[in-house]
Amino acid sequence: MNIFETLESSSPTIPEIYLQLDNQELCERVQLVKEQMGTRLFLPGHHYQKDEVLQFADARGDSLKLAQISASQHEAEAIVFCGVHFMAETADILTRDDQKVYLPDMRAGCTMADMANFTQTEKAWEQLMKDFGDTILPLTYVNSTAAIKAFVGKHGGATVTSSNAKQMIQWAFTQKQRIMFLPDQHLGRNTAYDLGISLDDMAVWDPIKEELVYEGSIDDVKVILWKGHCSVHENFTVANVHQVRDQYPNMNVIVHPECRREVVALSDEAGSTNHIIKTIEQSPPGSSWAIGTEMNLVNRIIKEHPDQHIISLNPNMCPCLTMNRIDLPHLAWSLESIAQGKPTNVIEVDKEIAVDAETALYRMLKRV
Repeated sequence: MNIFETLESSSPTIPEIYLQLDNQELCERVQLVKEQMGTRLFLPGHHYQKDEVLQFADARGDSLKLAQISASQHEAEAIVFCGVHFMAETADILTRDDQKVYLPDMRAGCTMADMANFTQTEKAWEQLMKDFGDTILPLTYVNSTAAIKAFVGKHGGATVTSSNAKQMIQWAFTQKQRIMFLPDQHLGRNTAYDLGISLDDMAVWDPIKEELVYEGSIDDVKVILWKGHCSVHENFTVANVHQVRDQYPNMNVIVHPECRREVVALSDEAGSTNHIIKTIEQSPPGSSWAIGTEMNLVNRIIKEHPDQHIISLNPNMCPCLTMNRIDLPHLAWSLESIAQGKPTNVIEVDKEIAVDAETALYRMLKRV
């Protein structure tokens, strides 16, 4: 059973009444609870959320930034995280014990995070220790479960974000001869390549086949990439880039580093969600961009910058389906349940896991 099956089976069912209400009524209910609870309630909203949800966010940003902002809300008793499961876990890890974190829909998971579970990682580590000895430092993208963060923290490693991955990989190589990068192979590959590591010195660990995929001498391996990916960003292709180049010869292509290596190589720029947003904001009127990232964000950027010509790199791209589980009915249900003293979908990370996961997070935070 994967994490989505587990979450769906354990998630309480939203009352039918919320699915029958129109958007105006739902908005009024959300706003009423916000007004009633004031600073006792905090709503962080991820950039990939729907506009209907993000309009109520007290802060918008990426997952780590939102978790950190949540931890700084000293008066907040309830933090309703409009994002996905691993993001709410990180918020729970960083906030006080007396603060409660909620996820409006427990089915809002992350396919990438689900591609590396604790059992798989322990098996991989055992085999890699046999192959390489104590020469590997594990790093995990913050887009991972609390259990994976805890594994990394317990073994001397740290978390990374798409903004600081270069800095953290450089640090990792001051600690050990090799790194294992979880769970997104593309971010790991693109970052290591930008740091001058040859693709020939990178291997891929396949958690399904439980084997290391590599050609050449095993002694040359410097980076071990977990075979995981973002189901959204992997759908941007070389063909998409060529199509934009043919149709709009002067258009800039900017993509997220979760995209495949060959797509990043053909693009003009690659960077984190925040980097993409800032690049567009700082670009002059009349500039043109094809953006390779999640569609809710791309559509929002298009609306916010009518003086620029902006398109999605893949015109057939859909929004992140799991992120879109958070909608107005679930948000209204979550908030009213909290206000009535009968909250649902509380996110609580096991204390032992939280300690090691926090260690991995703070190893990163003190270096960036």
